[in-house]
Amino acid sequence: MTVRRTSVQTLLGSQELEREVVVNGWVRTRRGNKYVQFIAVNDGSSIHNIQVVADAEKFPEESLKDVTTGSCVAVRGQLVASQGKGQAVEIQAADITVLGKADAETYPLQKKGHTLEFLREIAHLRPRTNTFGAVLRVRHALAFAVHQYFNDHGFYYIHTPIITGSDAEGAGQMFRVTTLPDQNPPLTEDKTGVDYKQDFFGKQTNLTVSGQLEGEVAAMALGKVYTFGPTFRAENSNTARHLAEFWMIEPEMAFYDLQDNMELAEDFLKYLVRYALEKCSDDLQFLNDQYDKELLERLRFVVDNDFQRLTYTEAVEILKSAKKKFEFPVDWGTDLQSEHERYLVEKHFKKPVILTDYPKDIKAFYMKLNDDDKTVRAMDVLFPGIGEIIGGSQREEDLEKLRARMAAMHVPEDELWWYLELRKFGTAPHAGFGLGFERLILFVTGMANIRDVIPFPRFPKNAEF
Repeated sequence: MTVRRTSVQTLLGSQELEREVVVNGWVRTRRGNKYVQFIAVNDGSSIHNIQVVADAEKFPEESLKDVTTGSCVAVRGQLVASQGKGQAVEIQAADITVLGKADAETYPLQKKGHTLEFLREIAHLRPRTNTFGAVLRVRHALAFAVHQYFNDHGFYYIHTPIITGSDAEGAGQMFRVTTLPDQNPPLTEDKTGVDYKQDFFGKQTNLTVSGQLEGEVAAMALGKVYTFGPTFRAENSNTARHLAEFWMIEPEMAFYDLQDNMELAEDFLKYLVRYALEKCSDDLQFLNDQYDKELLERLRFVVDNDFQRLTYTEAVEILKSAKKKFEFPVDWGTDLQSEHERYLVEKHFKKPVILTDYPKDIKAFYMKLNDDDKTVRAMDVLFPGIGEIIGGSQREEDLEKLRARMAAMHVPEDELWWYLELRKFGTAPHAGFGLGFERLILFVTGMANIRDVIPFPRFPKNAEF
């Protein structure tokens, strides 16, 4: 009977010993002496390696010359109780086959410390490190948890377009999508600009910055929906917090007001953090030990505390009376900076915070106006160490008020005629929010740079791999 391959994770947790097993994976290290060799093999299923013991009588040095760090091997042998410290089981090798050699002279991931900056330059190999294996497993678990949560709460998953003719945020920092030639494109009759009527879609199109507007369309029919897909922003920000390509989770709910929206956001975030703590304990323990000694404490802090809720106006008063000196001044009407948000969470309230009712002039056109005509029913969820992690609002369902806001903010009606018609044909109160997936992973893993929580980061002057 052929023995089937088993994952390292399964073998490490196995109680069934003294049996033949097969494992495939990549060699992390090989050490030993003239009597025995110890080979650490990892297949990506766990932060932990499994130790393969190769007796010199069966495996003379010459037979193991290609079993070097980075090589890919298939091992057949007996799963036995480990004689050494650090693992419960090990494999007494009967056969070792090299599936793919690694050039020992040039393989860049040798047994030594590597900077995260260096690992970004070899993004095709960095998933093999402990750090990025852990981060990518956490990323998978959280992606799964997002779908699990919404499915269990009666939401429908909507695929919104990646190519769009509208700018949901009104920021204008969008990547253009075109098939027109970059040399001498066709011009309009008056020669004042490019004639996009001759382009593939017959109009100017871009990569989306948000699936929200299309999500609202679906919510007006299905009730509760969410998007989870890539979004793009051509913002020339070379910082540890920005990417040009990132993933957004955006639920939209008919018949929800701002209060409902806040309750959903808090419950959703707690679910995701709790899921990571339960399902990724080994990976999070490693990241806690190696990168951020307060990581696990901070994650439990979010799960264990009710989120503090207050208005933007109340927050400004707290910040203005704070004894701390801020780099950026605080006045009513200005957008809060990360230092202000973190002060509220980490120093003043010592718990996650939801800020509401922001000045209308610093928020998007689609947010519902309050009766004071100065603020909108917006909400931002603020987390320790990171500041804003969710931004959302109750949406403006009143057609004339929305038109007035669009005119005031110079958002062209002709581009969003269909969005306006949602308010014309059976409008309803509704709300939603956006959670940047990489921001969430940054928080849950404790990594310091957003480029280290996505497999292939896109940022200014970098689209390698």
